[in-house]
Amino acid sequence: MLYLITNRKLIKKGDIYSVVEKAVLGGVDRVILREKDLSFKELFFIANKLKLILDKYNVPLIINSNIEVAKSLNSQGFHIGFRNVKNNKVKYDGLLGISVHSLKEGILAEKYGADYLLASHIFETNCKKGLKPKGVGLIRRIKANVNIPVIALGGINEENVKIVMNAGADGIAVMSYIMASDNPYISAKKLKEKLEGLN
Repeated sequence: MLYLITNRKLIKKGDIYSVVEKAVLGGVDRVILREKDLSFKELFFIANKLKLILDKYNVPLIINSNIEVAKSLNSQGFHIGFRNVKNNKVKYDGLLGISVHSLKEGILAEKYGADYLLASHIFETNCKKGLKPKGVGLIRRIKANVNIPVIALGGINEENVKIVMNAGADGIAVMSYIMASDNPYISAKKLKEKLEGLN
């Protein structure tokens, strides 16, 4: 399972729509729209347009953080950071993903109703400069204690994807590897081929 997390500010050429579509053609299975700086109206506009593209390929659109946009659009999923889960409850009629950074968070997130966990950050990444990575041990620990898919995030590329999957991850998520790529289609294809070669 290959997840793409968007960040329109990393795009070198084209726009968020063309980059996401190329990535999906290259093999991305799910797209998490993560543009936290946008207002409801701005995010809804982008999400709506993206959903029309993704629906053509039967790829779920997961909205990060903004539950109002997710509900208004009736998007296939909603994603939230563990710290933002209020009173141990998140209700969404669709896929629910929660970002976790420790075993404890992973166990609790499953209890809170998550359908999948995004565990990070595994390797060093420019998105988390100066922060020590958790390593694949985090994947092993969470996988041993939960019954839902664990998706690894953070500094993952075609060179280290095998290490992550061998640690028990059910899939990977990338941001800059595809969003900042000169060729999002090829970048996604490389990762997808690596993942399929491990199955």
